[in-house]
Amino acid sequence: MSYETLKERLTAHGQEHLIKYWPELNENEREQLAGEIGKLDIAEMNTIFRRAMDSTKVILEKTDDDLKPIPESHYETVPGLTKEKIQEYENIGFKEISEGKVGVLLLAGGQATRLGFGHPKGMYNVGLPSKKTLFQIQAERILRVQNMAAESTGKEGKITWYIMTSEHTMGPTAEYFKNHSYFGLNEENIKFFEQGTLPCFDFDGKIFLDKKHHVSSTPDGNGGLYRALKTQGVLEDIKRRGVQHLHAHSVDNILTKVADPVFIGYCKSKNADCAAKVVSKSTPSEAVGVVCRVNGHYKVVEYSELTDEAAERRNPDGRLTFRAGNICNHYFSSEFLTKICDYETKLKLHVAKKKIPYVDENGVRQTPSEPNGIKLEKFIFDVFEFAEKFICLEVARDVEFSALKNSDAAKKDCPSTAKEDLLRLHRKYIREAGGIIGDNVDVEISPLLSYGGENLEDLVKNEVFTISPFHLKSIYESTTNGVNGNH
Repeated sequence: MSYETLKERLTAHGQEHLIKYWPELNENEREQLAGEIGKLDIAEMNTIFRRAMDSTKVILEKTDDDLKPIPESHYETVPGLTKEKIQEYENIGFKEISEGKVGVLLLAGGQATRLGFGHPKGMYNVGLPSKKTLFQIQAERILRVQNMAAESTGKEGKITWYIMTSEHTMGPTAEYFKNHSYFGLNEENIKFFEQGTLPCFDFDGKIFLDKKHHVSSTPDGNGGLYRALKTQGVLEDIKRRGVQHLHAHSVDNILTKVADPVFIGYCKSKNADCAAKVVSKSTPSEAVGVVCRVNGHYKVVEYSELTDEAAERRNPDGRLTFRAGNICNHYFSSEFLTKICDYETKLKLHVAKKKIPYVDENGVRQTPSEPNGIKLEKFIFDVFEFAEKFICLEVARDVEFSALKNSDAAKKDCPSTAKEDLLRLHRKYIREAGGIIGDNVDVEISPLLSYGGENLEDLVKNEVFTISPFHLKSIYESTTNGVNGNH
């Protein structure tokens, strides 16, 4: 694209400053900058900025009368279900898995900057006895649940794993999987795709330059999933494979039950097009968004938007009325995703004021000490309101939710807490299967051996566990760093 063409195009939309330093650039830098600008629909970017800023000016006064909890008819809790009902849902899920109708949407675009890691977060090892990373743990859960479905139904089906990366994590993630032989999964059933980016703006709507030849941009949030599904051919792949149920979750929950057959079965039995797994808020003030209804629409209301009265309100049974804590763990029917992707441009844009490095008017790159601009992003849960049949499944926090977001210095949602939460759960599984283990003994159970506590009794019943740390493995795993099948 020539300088004249670029200038004409940018000037028409008030963004001509992006080529201010063109005379100073070499040919490679000019080619890079022209390529980046060429990928931007400048008119659309201006519209997006105005729409985002206008939405922040509209103060949505949510009175307590506007807020309603999820109706009981659309809400079940796994701890409150009978074993028979759980088995019923699980069997439905196994059937769908065995017929190849289940896919997983993994949100894995994060760079783990808060962890100080510098690599895709899925490659992080929290320090388990096995040294397995988040990616490996989740891959092995997929392998195990596929085998469980085959054992249950007599028919082998494959789960398709759709992994959404970002501009910075795409290459390293794909290479990591290849170098580890896809952790035993079929390469054909793993599809990597990349979420989009949005430029960073100053408060007047001018797009920042990060360098003289590089436009400042940021990933478009986990709600960028919907555009990426459409533009990168994932929707077509879902249709071609006959996948009907998609379990979507973020990579940083070490306890995620990937492709959870109970969740799939629950949603299938209720004919849901969209659903959320939630955990009960630990306290009224816990900083977690709440799934509820606002003026008749299903939404996630941020904790800061709840009044103290609403946050502390309780039902007659003593439980919080607004307790459905959002954990970024969702179900979508393939039909619903197709519908949503057709009008994802209408999804809400969230504005975050940030400190954004930029090239100033003198061509010097500045790192501001105060917020100087905005980053825009979309949230995955903003599609809830468009569902025709939305339901919730409450799960036990100690079984299914432990986030990895911070370094150990934070002492919360960090590697140490993720590791301990997983090992505590595995001690629980061992005790439920008849094993004897103290709270100070760390035993990790391989996902290839047990998905959710099953398949352990013959191995651990009446066994006393004293060696720590210890890795209890499947017979299909290497015998290093643990023992296969017995203690």
